[in-house]
Amino acid sequence: MDKSLAYAEILTQVLRKAASVQPSLEKISVRSVCDRESGQFLVIATGWTKTAWRNTILFHARLVDGTVVIEDDNFEEGLSEELITAGIAEEDIVTGLAYEQQQFSLHA
Repeated sequence: MDKSLAYAEILTQVLRKAASVQPSLEKISVRSVCDRESGQFLVIATGWTKTAWRNTILFHARLVDGTVVIEDDNFEEGLSEELITAGIAEEDIVTGLAYEQQQFSLHA
């Protein structure tokens, strides 16, 4: 199986598992959004806190040429270790900033 396809499957499984844990004290729904075609993987939280509407990205990663580019990870312990444990090579996970800096240096 192609590495990008395998990584898309792993991202989908890990994010679905992360989104299965729902807050019990507030009316907030946590959902995974996995678009393999565009390579975008998110976990979002929407709903009412006691005083306000909440619409938050808890996790956002892009899958680019076999690299998992983590743009945002607001989980308490992060999801990187779970992704590695599930089979994504540690060297294939980078932050968005590191990825953009690498791309800039390749084209400079």
